[in-house]
Amino acid sequence: MPRAAVIRFPGSNCEFETARALKNSGVDARIYNWNDIGKLSDARADAYVLPGGFSFQDRIRAGVIAAREEIMDLVFEEAMNGKPVLGICNGAQVLLESGLVPGWKPGSVQGALAGNLAPGRSGYLSGWIHLKAGPDAIQKCPWLCAMGTDSIPAPIAHAEGRFVFREEDMGKVGGHIGLTYCGVDGSAPQGWPENPNGSVLDIAGLMNSEGNVLAMMPHPERSLHLWQVPPDTPGHWGDLRRNSSLKDLEENPGPGAVIFKSLAKHLGVE
Repeated sequence: MPRAAVIRFPGSNCEFETARALKNSGVDARIYNWNDIGKLSDARADAYVLPGGFSFQDRIRAGVIAAREEIMDLVFEEAMNGKPVLGICNGAQVLLESGLVPGWKPGSVQGALAGNLAPGRSGYLSGWIHLKAGPDAIQKCPWLCAMGTDSIPAPIAHAEGRFVFREEDMGKVGGHIGLTYCGVDGSAPQGWPENPNGSVLDIAGLMNSEGNVLAMMPHPERSLHLWQVPPDTPGHWGDLRRNSSLKDLEENPGPGAVIFKSLAKHLGVE
């Protein structure tokens, strides 16, 4: 069975849900602390996941301290060797701060996750949005290869989730977009709230050039089961949630499961 390493920093709070999501998809998962560099170096893994939370209390700025921990040197090396790496929310912030995405010059910080821009409010924002993968991302990203082109609902929970880049780099960004915010029907968002944070180009997830590294702000591990979808969610998934029996709600996967099923498919899990 393929193995994934979930890396826990001080302040991570989604590591157990993330490990469970991987295991439910047929990928063995083990949680490693940020200072388990020796254990992880000896064991290695087939994939690496940086979960959500508030690593090192988001001091200085979100993800920057974790990105400079020694264990990220190993993740960086494995990513450069083609291993799948996923960062969710705070994990996405760590990946940007480590220079793994967008990866035009690996190891150099070339993008940022800035504070949310939402009308009438600032700071932390949580809720449900819709997102979709681009056709190129489905073809090249091991975390999106089973997703298809339909939109899915997903929860967000962040204060610094707005992807921004230098003006001179904007022409290069398009080829690195893994996920975008969208309307229920997959249409381009008409500003807030469909794009919840003002992210440029409506980016919800950013890849490196090779596609094996994905930094995404929404939380797929929090929508792993159908019962986690809010009953008032519009569209297909909301209909499915409202029309399901209690047994179906307990047994059927939710929209976020596709991220982890994609990895399983990539790793050859039947």
